[in-house]
Amino acid sequence: MFEKRTIQGAYFALAAYSVWGFAPIYFKAVGHVNLLEIICHRILWSSVLLLAILAVKKDLGTLQITRNQLLILAGTALLLFGNWLVFIYGILSNNIVETSLGYFINPLVSVFLGTIFLKESLRPLQWVAISIAGAGIALQLIFFGAIPWISLTLAFSFGFYGLLRKNLNFPAITGLTIENLTLLPLALVMFVWLHYNGGLSFGSLNTSTNILLMLGGVVTSFPLLCFAAAVTRLSLTAAGMFQYLAPSLSLIIAIVIYDEPFELDRIITFICIWSALAIFTVEAFHHHGSIAKRLDP
Repeated sequence: MFEKRTIQGAYFALAAYSVWGFAPIYFKAVGHVNLLEIICHRILWSSVLLLAILAVKKDLGTLQITRNQLLILAGTALLLFGNWLVFIYGILSNNIVETSLGYFINPLVSVFLGTIFLKESLRPLQWVAISIAGAGIALQLIFFGAIPWISLTLAFSFGFYGLLRKNLNFPAITGLTIENLTLLPLALVMFVWLHYNGGLSFGSLNTSTNILLMLGGVVTSFPLLCFAAAVTRLSLTAAGMFQYLAPSLSLIIAIVIYDEPFELDRIITFICIWSALAIFTVEAFHHHGSIAKRLDP
């Protein structure tokens, strides 16, 4: 039974991170649409889909939350909006390589934020991993005069998002639904503004574009639901290993399909990040293995 649940969890994780990894292809397909409209459709159709799922499951009552919880979710919603804005901008401006770097950095940023805000202590090799990653970014700034702002914005916005969500005891679907509903009024205002300024594409272009924009809800919600199903069936260590699949797929897509440059400055930065992640991952396996042995009677 345990093995069956583990296999199911692996399939769910594979589905989630594969959709996230191939997401650049979807956003490139709607790249002729205004960036803000793409995000607004993502919010609108995600809200519709998530509310429908909660209604079918008869879980709409879970949307009743306290004022403090609502304030925290309003903050996470704004972080999510900013993350989506920079992510889609990165894809449409031919910087998919840099967006993938952001999600490679994210696990290290999350650990770093945990030490600052949650007073979590870092083990020596974790400090080594974070230092190597920081050195890679510093080298790019010092020797090549460029800072990967898209990567850092994605990593830190999602890191702070996870930090705020950490202590909210919500099912993933409930939290995401409230976040989308919080952003929905902003999306509707943007729709009206785009309409009166002649920039609204939905309904004025071909049917395939309309369908693709509506699918933004699926692209947003499906992988998160799969991820939520995965983490209930896998250990955190096993689930964490899958997180490198999405940026790896995006990196391959950027170089092979969209012919993005992978020049010396980026190669050096990626080598530093990959080295840091290798140390981080091996150390995590070793640490959890040691704990398991101590707990084993």
